[in-house]
This record gives sequence, structure tokens and C-alpha cells, in this order.
Amino acid sequence: MTNNREPNRLIQEKSPYLLQHAYNPVNWMPWIPEAFEKAKREDKPIFLSIGYSTCHWCHVMERESFEDNEVAEILNQNYISIKVDREERPDIDHIYMEVCQILTGSGGWPLTIIMTPDKEPFFAGTYFPKRSKFGYTGLIDILARIHSIWEKDRGKALDSSRSIIEALSRQEMGETGEELSDDTLKRAYEILKGSFDEEYGGIGAAPKFPTPHNIMFLLRYYDITKDEGALRIAVKTLESMYRGGIYDHIGFGFSRYSTDRKWLVPHFEKMLYDNALLMYAYTEAYQITKSDLFKEIVIQTGNYILRDMTSRMGGFYSAEDADSEGEEGKFYLWDKKEIIYILGEQDGKLFCETYGVTDKGNFEGKSIPNLIENELFEKINGDKRIEAARRKLFAYREQRIRPFKDDKIITSWNGLMIAAMAFAGRALDNDSFIDAASSAADFILKNLRRQDGRLLARYREGSADHLAYLEDYSFLIWGLIELYQAVFNEKYLNEAANLADEMIRLFYDEKAKGFFLYGSDGEKLITRPMKLYDNAMPSGNSTAAMVLIKLSRLTYKIDYEDIANAMFGSFAGRVLEYPAGYTYFLSSFMLAAKESIEIVLVQGKNKKEIVEMLAVLNNEFLPNISVSLKKDGEDNYSMLDGKATAYVCKGNSCSKPVNDIDEFCKLILSKLYA
Repeated sequence: MTNNREPNRLIQEKSPYLLQHAYNPVNWMPWIPEAFEKAKREDKPIFLSIGYSTCHWCHVMERESFEDNEVAEILNQNYISIKVDREERPDIDHIYMEVCQILTGSGGWPLTIIMTPDKEPFFAGTYFPKRSKFGYTGLIDILARIHSIWEKDRGKALDSSRSIIEALSRQEMGETGEELSDDTLKRAYEILKGSFDEEYGGIGAAPKFPTPHNIMFLLRYYDITKDEGALRIAVKTLESMYRGGIYDHIGFGFSRYSTDRKWLVPHFEKMLYDNALLMYAYTEAYQITKSDLFKEIVIQTGNYILRDMTSRMGGFYSAEDADSEGEEGKFYLWDKKEIIYILGEQDGKLFCETYGVTDKGNFEGKSIPNLIENELFEKINGDKRIEAARRKLFAYREQRIRPFKDDKIITSWNGLMIAAMAFAGRALDNDSFIDAASSAADFILKNLRRQDGRLLARYREGSADHLAYLEDYSFLIWGLIELYQAVFNEKYLNEAANLADEMIRLFYDEKAKGFFLYGSDGEKLITRPMKLYDNAMPSGNSTAAMVLIKLSRLTYKIDYEDIANAMFGSFAGRVLEYPAGYTYFLSSFMLAAKESIEIVLVQGKNKKEIVEMLAVLNNEFLPNISVSLKKDGEDNYSMLDGKATAYVCKGNSCSKPVNDIDEFCKLILSKLYA
């Protein structure tokens, strides 16, 4: 980036992505009313570019086109150019990504849209080179062609935009009368099973994405049906992802996806949401399998987040870039000679043999450490020699130029990491994870709210901005519920319920029985989508259904579960078209369909007693159990004989209270397998 130019309007923004383009010769403007007024006044179309700060191909397009004076001159003369950070404005990104998929059949970032001053799109694509080559149309040719259409045949563009908007406006609803059932769950499982890679794990062909909510669905399906195949797919995929280069074996944490079938070559950027959801999925898998490997992966991933992705104030940062020094993956790649130089001959050879580091390399002449060919992968973490070597390599790598870190704090992604840290903390008895979840939750609740209490979506450098979206609410509520069940501080449960009430008020549509992506008080865009499909993350609607059921059982507010049940009916038609695309929504349905077990624990005089009862629950995979903690006499719950006491109810039937740990274990088992 050249900084000797005068900055454009993006210099006033907080988004790291927008600031990366602040010194482009393109006269970028942020998404503000002034930009659209200017377009109308000058009778120019809008050139909209959407991306995010750690996006590799966004960097490539910037270097090739947006830093280029020739491209800038064309854009500045014939267009009004707007830059949007998709992580700050998921509403805009979602709508125009749908446009891209309608027009091209695919999508991705950078997202390129050309539209009228009224925000009505008529052209879409993703990355374009500056000039046409190898069958790809160049940006300069596209800009010239569309300028000609705008000047000479504008009706063609307007007709196109009208048909696109009609397609966008169709609701994501099915026919009335359709219902989700056990058969829907089985169909989703069969689709995943049919796409499972038996050799390398994962669902589908390359590129392979972790999609942790698919794992969560499989674990729940196994829990209900005892189908060993579902557990096998989940375990194989979790092991394979860890063994591949998508996992950072030197510094820990997962990259966003693998470009190949083996999980070897990642797209090297690390996203907070991926690591949160994977922490959660590996923790659940540990509860089922008691695999020490899965436990260690959770601990390593959590420690990476605490070390590199946690702000001094407690919030979690968003992402780390794939690129460093202008090269993708440079920070993470190794030369065999380099490793032997650092570790010495014997330890160097041992490390290289263990992690598949060769003279030839496995990525552009260098090596990505991996365990794909190592059949002893489960024993690596206990090897003191290997661990000492890893630490030396980590210290050496820390001297390299690090990838860019996007340090904005996003409410939704923080909600996911709060959930993961709190859940992993109680399952693994790790206080540092629970403390991190508490600190992040306190930070969000204090700093990402307006004075009137309205939740906001993004914080950076002392500034909180953008009205929170459905995912911000539903993910944060999820995090607060998990945190409550880790520390039993009523504050977090009350905050979760307050946010749920606000989520219903601002986003819920009584007629459609679903939640809109942005609130009734948000900016009115060309459509107001109601997203259900579970993509890289669970959708806001899928998560809203899940948290409303959980909250209903913790707070005894049946209205919450009534809304979730209405959603299962309303969205059934859409889900039945392709059940495997809605696995987290189906996980919510499983939670609703399976009889719940509600446990109220009353603190006794000896704190050890309650710790023992909680350990019984935290050590097992119990997705349909809700646990609350009361003081003696609170809400008519009392301890027996001065000892910690458990009240256990299943469905509409409650057992007599117990205050003996052995009786408690027997009671839980009888309820689980009745």
C-alpha cells in the first residue's frame, strides 16, 4: 500500500478492512447516505466491493486493481465506489451475496456488485483480474461494458435488477402443513453419510470446510439413535482435521478451510468463529469418547485464543490473515534444513519424520507440518521430546513477521467463543477458560450497548457501532447460557433472558414465524431476509431456536419454547428440500423433540458435595439437560439434612430429591435411559 497519497473517505472509519483501502487512488466511500445521494446527483451507478481484512483474494484484487491508477481513473470518472466490511455489515453482505449466487451460481469474497443509486443490483461477481486473461473477463473490460449499457441501454440494466429483487423477496418458507420428524433427521444423516470421505474424513470434496455444526448434529443423532456410523463419521473427521495442515501444529488453532481433500493445505487465515465452534465440537466429542487427544486439542485451541486473540479488555479479536509479507502462508511454512538448524540433527530429523517435513516440501517447495501419514498421531502429544522441539520452533517462528490481525471485536463471534470457553471450561475443569468467558461477556455487556440498552455489533478503538443483527443476539445468548451453567451467576441468565426478549421484539415476525436478519429499527435495504441455511456458522434462526428452548427450560418461560416450536413448523418445507443444509436447526429440533431433563441443585454446607454432583454432569455428553443452582430456600428448593441436594425432573415427572452422590448418579442414569 502506498501512503504518500491523500487518503479517501475510508480514513475516517474504524474497520481494519476499510482502512486497508484508505490510501487507494479509488475515491472509496463507506456505505452512507451521502454516497447514494452523490450517485443520484451525478447519475452514476454504484460500484460496490465487499470483503474483509484477512481475505487473501481481497488483497490480490486490491494490489492488481484498486491500487492501480488506470482502474481508479475509470471508477472515479464513471462510478461511485463503495467499500463494505462484510463482518461489520452482514446484512448488506448477505443480500448481495444472494444476488451473486442468483446471477452466477456461486459466491465468495471479494464480492463485486454494480447497482443503481437506489441500491438495486444488476451485475455481480467475485474476484476479477485487472485485464482479461485465461478465460476470465478483466475488471477494466467489465467497467467499460457496463458504463456503455448505463449510458445507452439503461432499461436493460433496470429490467435485470427488478427480476433479481423479485427473486430475493421470496420467503424461505415451505408449504403449510409440512412437519419435521425422525425421518427428516435420518435423511440429513444419510446425506452426510453419502458425502463422507472414508479415507480422509470430512463431508464432500475439496475444498473442505470444518462445518462444526455438522459434527454436533452427528453427535446428537448418535446420542438419540445409537447409530455407530454417525459417531464414526464425526470422530474420523475430527481426527483428520487435526492431523492435517489445517491445524497449526506449531502454534495451535485451526485455519478456515482446506484447499485439498486431505486437509493438508489450508487457506491459512484463522477465524475466531471457526475456532470457537471447533472447540465446542471437540469438547462434545471428548465427553462421548473420553479421547485424550480431543481433550488436548480443545486445550491447545483455547490456549491459542488466550495467547493471540484476546484483548487486554477481555473481548476476543476477529481473525488472523493468511498472508504475511505479501505471501500466502509464509508465516506457517518450513524448510527441512531450517528445522534441523534450529533443533539440531537428531531432534530435527525426528520432528521432520513425525510431521511430514521433507526436502521437496508439500506446498510451493516448503512444508506444512502435518500428521496425515503418521499412524501414531494419538501419541504425539505425550512425547516430551516432540513437545520441546515444538516449543523451540514456536519461539523461532515468533521472530518472523506475523500475519495481520483484525483486532475488531464482533459481538456475534464473541458470543460463540464465550459459549466455547465456558462449555470447555466446565467440561474439562479449566478455570482459565471460564474466566476468559466471563471477562469477554462482561466486556460485551458493558461496551457493546447503547445507553438505551440496544445491542451493538462491533467494537474497535473505543468505538462501538452498527446495530446488532440476529446472529449477535442469538450467539451472545448462547454464550451467556453456557456461562451461567459454568458459574451459576444469575446475572448471566437474566441478561440472556433480557436479550431474548429484545431479540423477539426487534427481529421476530409473527406471521412468518421466524426471525429477520436485521432489526425493525435497522436500515431498510432492498429486502429484509430471513436466513435459515447453516453455512460456515449456524444461522441466526437455527441458534435462536436452540437458545429459546434452553432458556425456556432454565427460566420456565414457556413462551420461548412455543416460538421455537412454531419455527419448526414454519421452516419445515425449506428444511425438507435438503435437510443436510440445516443441521444446527435440526439439532435444535432434536433438543425440542427429546424429553428434557431439568436439574436444580441446592448448595449444601460442604461445597465439595455440589462440585461432585456437577462433575458427574459435566463429564458426560448431555445435550438435553439444563442445570441451575439455587441457595437453600430459594424458589422453594431446600437442602436435605444440610447436604447438597438435587431435584431432577424429566418431562412432566419429578423424582424425589436426593442428597447422596451415588443415588444422584443412579437417578441421572435412570432418567437418561428410561
